[in-house]
Amino acid sequence: MSRRYVNQLNHGDSVEEAFLVTDKQLRVNRQGGLYLGVELRDKTGCVQGRLWNATEEQARRFDVGDFLHVKGKTQLFQGSLQIIISQLEPLDPSSQPTEEFVPQPKEGSDRLLGRLREILMRMTNPYLRGLIECFLIDDEFLKKFLMAPAGVKNHHAYHGGLIEHVVAVLHLADRVAELYPEIDRDLLLSGVFLHDIAKVNELSFDRGFGYSDEGQLVGHLVMGVEMLTEKAAACAKLMDEPFPAELLLRLKHMIVSHHGTHEFGSPKLPMTLEAVVLHYLDNLDAKIHSYSREINDDPSDSNWTPFQQALGRRLYKGSQAAKEPVGLES
Repeated sequence: MSRRYVNQLNHGDSVEEAFLVTDKQLRVNRQGGLYLGVELRDKTGCVQGRLWNATEEQARRFDVGDFLHVKGKTQLFQGSLQIIISQLEPLDPSSQPTEEFVPQPKEGSDRLLGRLREILMRMTNPYLRGLIECFLIDDEFLKKFLMAPAGVKNHHAYHGGLIEHVVAVLHLADRVAELYPEIDRDLLLSGVFLHDIAKVNELSFDRGFGYSDEGQLVGHLVMGVEMLTEKAAACAKLMDEPFPAELLLRLKHMIVSHHGTHEFGSPKLPMTLEAVVLHYLDNLDAKIHSYSREINDDPSDSNWTPFQQALGRRLYKGSQAAKEPVGLES
């Protein structure tokens, strides 16, 4: 019997399926009783689950990143679908095919890597080419780079999401550099490749997605500067001459400023032309991906998505009538 995916669930459906747990919270309701809130995922999306009258023992039986067999019934709550759980049972992870529970990029990571190499190896600056090569010949880094998500819950939150995001921004940067010759194209492309590089270590992504201890305590901006410094030293050794200090400084600035504003965690505002461009292109790709996902993944027949807390708005999906094929009059 084939499984029923999250994007196929409707209000009032009975559910008996396996899911990946991506969040777990044991909470107290208004009457002082315990309930268990879980976020359940398969490859098509996430759904919230609620187990009323839960116990601490039930909560201790599994953790984020584990698989659960869930029985329950769906209901709409404040415009979003959730599962009211009647029974849950932890599953042996070795019995579950991971590809059924984690979204995949539209394009294979090997093909994305080919596109990335094609763009970056057109650079003419020998130091920047050498720097990028030092990353790409590092087998341990490359393995993680091809698997890492770009985020835990927001944009490109799936295996291969990081390289998909980087390749998309590289294409944007390549075109923008053609329109504005005052931009240092090689510097911009290098900054695009490097800006999220430390997410390979900031995030944990074996099954569920979360943060490593170093990711929680330090974060990918500082970790990225550390990785850049290490590879710049390796590049200098291979080229048998120092890596240019000014170039290294500009690259570091692009990493630490790419979030754009202090309120979004950027320790420095972008203060070079290439850093400004990187921030806006990075944000553009993330926003397009997030908004498109909310529209495409919403299973309801409504013209509108439910209110999206992270976006601060509902999104218009278009009139359902307008999407119907128009027949020709006989």
